[in-house]
Amino acid sequence: MDIKKATYELLIATKELAFQNKEKKKRAAELLAANKELAFQNNEKDARAAELAIANKELAYQNDEKEARAAELVIANKELAYQRDEKSKRAEELILANKELIFQNDEKEARAAELIVANKELAFQNKEKEKRAGELVAAYRELKNTEEYLQQYVKSMEEMMFITSHKVRLPVANILGITSIIGGFLNSPVQLREMIIYLKRSATSLDEFIHELTEFINDKEEKRKAP
Repeated sequence: MDIKKATYELLIATKELAFQNKEKKKRAAELLAANKELAFQNNEKDARAAELAIANKELAYQNDEKEARAAELVIANKELAYQRDEKSKRAEELILANKELIFQNDEKEARAAELIVANKELAFQNKEKEKRAGELVAAYRELKNTEEYLQQYVKSMEEMMFITSHKVRLPVANILGITSIIGGFLNSPVQLREMIIYLKRSATSLDEFIHELTEFINDKEEKRKAP
């Protein structure tokens, strides 16, 4: 009875031990799976840590860049403020320049109007000058014609004086000489006839000269009247 009981208890213990071995194997398998999962998670953590380190470095770089951009932005804002001040100054200068330009344009228009009036006056004066110049040219031509006429007249008078002194003087002298001595030949018909012949020759020469002088004067007068 004791053997059966012991056997029965041993059988129960063996079954319990088998069950426990199964449980241990099961727990071992679960532990192995948990270790693998833990190793995987550790690897993932290392990867995430590496990524986080890289991300931290990138973030630090970006922060540095942001600070640099912020510094540049501060400088840019100062430059922008300076440019705005300069633009305001330029705008004020431009307003003043526009006012000055408007004033100058008004002055130019006034000068242009005065110039138009002056040009009209100048054109009138030029016409008057041209008219006076034409009158002066006509007067100069008239004076030149008068001068030429006077020169021709003086020359004609000189020619007349030359003709008179040379062609008139001889026959007149002959006539005077003959008339002064003709009375002494009244008793000598032959010599008296010779004196009359000399007297006639001198009178004919004098008549020819008078005709020549008349033609000379008429010729000069016609030339003077010719245009």
